[in-house]
Amino acid sequence: MRKLLLGTTALAAAATLSANAALAGNDNVSISGYFEWSYLSVGSEIASKDGTSFGQDSEIKMSFTNKTDSGLTIGFVTEFETDKASSGVSDDNYMTISGGFGKLTLGELDGVTDQYGIAASDLPAEEIYTGEPTDMVTENADGGSAGGETNKISYHIPAMGGLTGGASYTNGGVAGNTDATEYAAKYTMDAGGAGISIAGAVGSQDVAGAHDLDHQVIGASFTSGALTVNLSQAQYEDADQTEETNGAAVKFAMGEMTLVGYTTKLEDDLSSEEYSVTGVELQYTIASGLTAYIDIEDYDYKIGTSGNTADTGTASKLTIKGSF
Repeated sequence: MRKLLLGTTALAAAATLSANAALAGNDNVSISGYFEWSYLSVGSEIASKDGTSFGQDSEIKMSFTNKTDSGLTIGFVTEFETDKASSGVSDDNYMTISGGFGKLTLGELDGVTDQYGIAASDLPAEEIYTGEPTDMVTENADGGSAGGETNKISYHIPAMGGLTGGASYTNGGVAGNTDATEYAAKYTMDAGGAGISIAGAVGSQDVAGAHDLDHQVIGASFTSGALTVNLSQAQYEDADQTEETNGAAVKFAMGEMTLVGYTTKLEDDLSSEEYSVTGVELQYTIASGLTAYIDIEDYDYKIGTSGNTADTGTASKLTIKGSF
């Protein structure tokens, strides 16, 4: 009996080690995730926003790839927001088919504006935008995304030197009155050891019986050694809004610490609303996979003729992020 138990135990251990080794050695499967815990303090003129609060955010991502006999690469990605009201429902869920023709993306994902556009808000990782009015779209100078993060089809051209780009189409359903299209391109070049990228994107979503939702963003990024500078201008227009937002951000890496400064200003020509934010972020790598972020912002919101509530204040946030 003792020999039988020892033999069974050895077989079980060998099977477990073999399965773990097979999974670890499979380059076609990747599982990752993160968890963020945050402490937010807001000094606002609006009582419902003034005070402190805890927050958290987490996600699990699984990626699969397969190479066909004909040379195509097929990928599948699914992401789950694990602690929000939509827990258990996928965030991004899409398939890619790539080859010499470029890449085709099918499924639930942001469009090409998000993938090729350059914005000032790309440099800070945990910007707050606490005082942002809910009716504004381009407060972070990124142009938005026609069709949002919904089921769509996107085509990405093969890289031609420093030029990349693509187009996205979202089918709004049988009625066909909320279809959306996006086009975006980015050009990257080297200038005397410095990296320069210029990008632009436009998009439009149909609205039945009203003005379409139109957006565009133009941005540039300059990198030299530890220094990165992003500049962007975004525009958005619908039946009730004509927004223009200008943004700038500077990032400087110093070993385990990175310092980011950023500012954006939004103006709505129809309602005369104005919203501006100036902030600074310190990113500190505590250990591999563990990062702390400290953000401090000043914001100001003028209501114009919108009928909203004006607000001026400051916000600060500490975020601890673990990546797995």
